[in-house]
Amino acid sequence: MARTVYERADVIPLIAEIFRDLGYEGATLSRITERTGLGKGSLYHFFPGGKEEMAAAVLAEVSDWFERFVYEPLRRDDPRQGIAAMWAAVDDYFQSGGRVCLVGAFALDETRDRFAVAIRSYFARWIEALRDALIRSGHDATSATRDAEEAVLGIQGALVLARALDDKAVFTRAIERLAGRFSVAGTVA
Repeated sequence: MARTVYERADVIPLIAEIFRDLGYEGATLSRITERTGLGKGSLYHFFPGGKEEMAAAVLAEVSDWFERFVYEPLRRDDPRQGIAAMWAAVDDYFQSGGRVCLVGAFALDETRDRFAVAIRSYFARWIEALRDALIRSGHDATSATRDAEEAVLGIQGALVLARALDDKAVFTRAIERLAGRFSVAGTVA
């Protein structure tokens, strides 16, 4: 049976799901080779820095996705449209609560120190982009910052609670409530 030849870009999403399932420490090289179907030589060809380079590549891909589908629309679009796009993108990306936030998971264990800059940047850019959209919609800077932090906190908390209760509907309900608060003329109700 012929093996599929992967490009580095094809392997990153596979590795991301392995880190989501097993965490950074649980994702041993053996488990990564088993789940990707790639040998250790192929993995080291794509990621000479080993597992740490794999995790950095995964975090960069997550960051790029959020930049394109969450942060940019918040910065560029009409605030109401950007905020609505954020809710839709978040629901899609996190598979309606069925997918763990890898950056959030990395922030909770000893991995946090290893990838502190990437983790901090992910959350700070999200809060900043939402805050700026809220300011453009008429909020003062203080309330916009508070509401942006609350929205990101609500999303992350909903992901954790949905996972803990094994009930994706928890995430869906939380996102609907949060989105409803932001739906009145693009501002928090």
